[in-house]
Amino acid sequence: MPARIMNDATIPPKLSEDAVARILDVTQKLAQPVDLMHMLAEVVEAGKSVLAADKAALWLYQADRDELVMKVPKLKLAPSVASGVGLVGECLATREIINVDDAYEDPRFMGVVDKATGYKTESVLNVPLLGWEKQPVGVLQLLNKYTGVFDDGDERVASTLAAQCAVAVQRAQLMEALLLNERLDEEVSLAREIQMSTLPTDMPSVPGYDVHGQFLPTGHAGGDLFDLVMLDGRLFILLGDATGHGFGPALSATQMQAMLRVAFRCGAELDEAYRHVNNQLEEDLPDDRFITAFMGFLDPQAHRIHYHSGGQGPILHFRARDESCDWFRPTNFPVGILNLDEAGEGQRLQMDPGDVLVLLSDGIYEFENRQGVQFGEDRVAQLLKYHHRLPMAELSKQILAATFEPGRGVAQEDDITLVLVRRLTEESM
Repeated sequence: MPARIMNDATIPPKLSEDAVARILDVTQKLAQPVDLMHMLAEVVEAGKSVLAADKAALWLYQADRDELVMKVPKLKLAPSVASGVGLVGECLATREIINVDDAYEDPRFMGVVDKATGYKTESVLNVPLLGWEKQPVGVLQLLNKYTGVFDDGDERVASTLAAQCAVAVQRAQLMEALLLNERLDEEVSLAREIQMSTLPTDMPSVPGYDVHGQFLPTGHAGGDLFDLVMLDGRLFILLGDATGHGFGPALSATQMQAMLRVAFRCGAELDEAYRHVNNQLEEDLPDDRFITAFMGFLDPQAHRIHYHSGGQGPILHFRARDESCDWFRPTNFPVGILNLDEAGEGQRLQMDPGDVLVLLSDGIYEFENRQGVQFGEDRVAQLLKYHHRLPMAELSKQILAATFEPGRGVAQEDDITLVLVRRLTEESM
């Protein structure tokens, strides 16, 4: 059967609250620096439970031998398959989902494990684990769905789990290298690599809007991140900043981003996802750690932004009709500080033609000149008044140029992140 290709822009049918909770629990555990094999075993069990599979397995890629080795479940003799051989090998080589309704009717099926264990494989779903720059990491395999065969919704959920597995495996490999090298500069490099791998590489196309995000790192790893992605016809907007510098904050920020993407792809609404992710991070993060975060959805048809802001501010809404700036403060405490019984309904912004949503990390607002004067909100408002008609990528350049203008500032001490969203006018379309 031909391989089925997942469309990241679509969302599966809404899962049960228990299923969403199970997946989110596994996602946040994968972000913790604990035993990798133990965590991957939990992924396999979660996949079985959520997708109603009789069995599941995780194969990891051994680049030096160009083969896959089954790591979960742990067998006395770990089966191995060359890349490109059999269903699991072809899944890795093609980097595509392979979903087969009847394994023994497919000539690619080798039945290595069946022969060793006496098991009878029927339906099989293979999903590739792809890491940084689409590097092959392994394959998540689910066998024999109780209620028939695996469908498109199962593929999307399994792909979400596989993506988190890939990040966890690569992170474990990077941390192993860190321990071996025992050098601070290696920690910074590895943490930065993980951080950069989570950022959008291309800006999404949003009907009637111009959007741009930019991340300007310092020489050390920090906790800034942003996300701009279309989900079910809406633009998901995220800007976050985890407290501190180094490996820990970078992982905390990517953990939050991963949990949110998983929640939304499993059908959770914004209020539910915000509360659930906040409460899981409140349990997971050290007492002195938290994340400030703006997260929201833009509906390009209604031209309305529904958002929550956990400690992230100010939020700037530039109104084109009178060239004024509305400043909004956070709607809640930073993410991960307090357990929430309810998240509330968040806030809403109406985007009229020419309006701009401006989200900037404190690396801009608090950037100091040689006299110790911060860049501040007034300077940002002035720049919006003069440059709001520019493409958002150009507006970003103007803001950064003003921040770093000759003789103004000292060396950059904090990550800088910008997210700009402008509703186009008829003249600019």
